[in-house]
Amino acid sequence: MLASSLPPASRSDIKRGIAFMVGAVLVFSVLNAAIKWQVARYPVGEVVFIRCLFALIPCFVLVSISGGLRVLRTRRLGWHVSRAMLQFVSMSCSFMAFSMMPLADAVAIGFASPIFLTALSVPLLGEKVGVYRWGAVAFGFIGVLIMVRPTGDVLNSGAMFALTNALFGALLSIGIRRLSATEASATLVFYQAVTTFLIATATLPFFTWVPITWADFFMIGGIGICSGVAQFWWTQAFRFTPAAILAPFSYLSMIWAVLMGFLVWGDVPTLPLIAGAAIVAMSGLFIAYRETRRRGQASQPAKPAS
Repeated sequence: MLASSLPPASRSDIKRGIAFMVGAVLVFSVLNAAIKWQVARYPVGEVVFIRCLFALIPCFVLVSISGGLRVLRTRRLGWHVSRAMLQFVSMSCSFMAFSMMPLADAVAIGFASPIFLTALSVPLLGEKVGVYRWGAVAFGFIGVLIMVRPTGDVLNSGAMFALTNALFGALLSIGIRRLSATEASATLVFYQAVTTFLIATATLPFFTWVPITWADFFMIGGIGICSGVAQFWWTQAFRFTPAAILAPFSYLSMIWAVLMGFLVWGDVPTLPLIAGAAIVAMSGLFIAYRETRRRGQASQPAKPAS
């Protein structure tokens, strides 16, 4: 499908997509901390497998309430499989990064994904990104660096996994946007969940399974279920809103991290964290304002010639 044939987003679609993105980012932010806790105790492959197993539950529920087996019809099976492979690589790399480096470092490097996404959305999606949005994305990234202040030793294996996760995450977002033009959300979620589970199953012979407690098993299972719900919201976000607009809102995960750190562990936000969070919020709001204003002007009828 040509990028130019992708349907334009209206003002209401943009706001709806942003709402889905904010919700998905909140859930994923909570899950990141839980994942880091688990990969410190169990092999990454084991955590990925259990997560993918339980992610099938919300997937099948969504299919059942969305029309049953008819939503599984697709003429783009190859695209679905490719997207699921991107998801598996991205997820595995992020889990590896969490197991090998501080969470703040992994998150900071992961925020290169919106930069990749904004750049790739131009040639792969045909989206127009103006100088103001380019500037706002860069401005938001500066805010992230101010907040997390990653340590100087970032050129290690963990950092490479985090950077690979960022790149594949951007490609995954592009794939969602392309497929959502013709595929139902339930179709997207089903093929991703089933294919990633099959890939995870195929990796079982390549690592040693560590006996797991029931508490940890169901905790990872909860991660899988919540990830499935958040993935649906993420998919919906890209259905309604262009990728370049959504990119800065992924920065909000740092704000959620600050709030969770204070409420759960009593960590008091530092001045750099507060300043960085403000910059990130301003970046996202400015981009949403610019895009809504631009689309509103474009939708106005042309003034008749006098």
